[in-house]
Amino acid sequence: MSVTDTRRVLPVTRRAQLLEALATRGTVRIADLVDELGVTAITLRRDIGQLAAEGLVQRVHGGATLLPGVLPTPTTTGAAPTGSSPAGTSPDHAPDASAPGDVDTATPATPTGALGMLVPSLDYYWPGVVRGAEEEARSRGLRIVLRGSSYAGDDESPQLERLATQPGVRGLLVAPTLDGPGAAATLDWLARSPVPVVLLERSAALGPHHEAAESVVSDHRLGAAMAVRHLAGLGHRRVLVAASRTSPTTRHVLAGWREACEDLGLPCDDDLALPLPPHEAPGWEDAVDALVDRCAGGGGATGLLVHSDPEAIALVQRCEQRGLSVPGDLSVVAYDDEVAGLFSPALTAVRPPRRSVGRAAVALLAARLADPGRPVHRVLVSPSLRVRASTAPPAL
Repeated sequence: MSVTDTRRVLPVTRRAQLLEALATRGTVRIADLVDELGVTAITLRRDIGQLAAEGLVQRVHGGATLLPGVLPTPTTTGAAPTGSSPAGTSPDHAPDASAPGDVDTATPATPTGALGMLVPSLDYYWPGVVRGAEEEARSRGLRIVLRGSSYAGDDESPQLERLATQPGVRGLLVAPTLDGPGAAATLDWLARSPVPVVLLERSAALGPHHEAAESVVSDHRLGAAMAVRHLAGLGHRRVLVAASRTSPTTRHVLAGWREACEDLGLPCDDDLALPLPPHEAPGWEDAVDALVDRCAGGGGATGLLVHSDPEAIALVQRCEQRGLSVPGDLSVVAYDDEVAGLFSPALTAVRPPRRSVGRAAVALLAARLADPGRPVHRVLVSPSLRVRASTAPPAL
């Protein structure tokens, strides 16, 4: 068949012929099919890309391999009907992509399809993680199916079940709520998940043997320690930390603060670590006033790390109302850097690598799909410190 003749063949028929060749051999090389099918290499690459997007084949270096359980579609050229297979093959035949002479396995096959993603918020912190995941997914021929949950601590397994059974979903990116009455049921589901799972900004042990779950997290301990070291480098010798009682990040921030204070010889008594209630809680204003009291007057703290941005902004505003200047009387570092730079004065802030967390999680899940037997990986991504106008050397 000549190239001119082949151009009259419908694309769907041409792709069915490609599937037939894959069903017979397991893997094919584009260079071989150019002559056999009488079609250009560019057209073949386009056909393979389309079949990969439909979840029928995997692209490999220089060709393609058939996914397990995929059978050729009937064509007008005498293909075997759906449900049958060519002589010498079986419907569940899984081709060996590493067969000598067939493909170059130095480049791993690229997964196709969709990844489900469940995050607790779509309006703070998590949009950056989602954007990073979407960018990495697109670069790998994948798409993200996004869902939101909450920090309520409810059983999230029904949401995860629905997400895992969405058409084309091959794996999950999940930031589960690990505190509350529903946490045990959620963890139990994750241990039995029908698809691979990568945790986002969470670490957990799953199953009866407490095996580590695959995860990508920001190094919040390091971020908090960076903030303390920045303040100490300016000359501050008494650094308070204030953090939300309900955030999963709080324990890591407190650990990093304590670790840095101990290393630097700064006081790190428990009364220097102050829990903050939610903004809507009745005790919010009293808690902020108590924090300002700890920083006012002689002998008080001159440096403060606050998680997260809204709490830091509320605190600075309260300081102004009470005649305490930032950074003249008190240097403040916010943790999260969602909106810290927009405030006046612009707040020095620790910025977790949100986008990088999303990208790394997709890469980790894609690697798991390409090699299901690989060891569990737990990725730690470092944050950065953005120095702005809210920190300065302490007043003499």
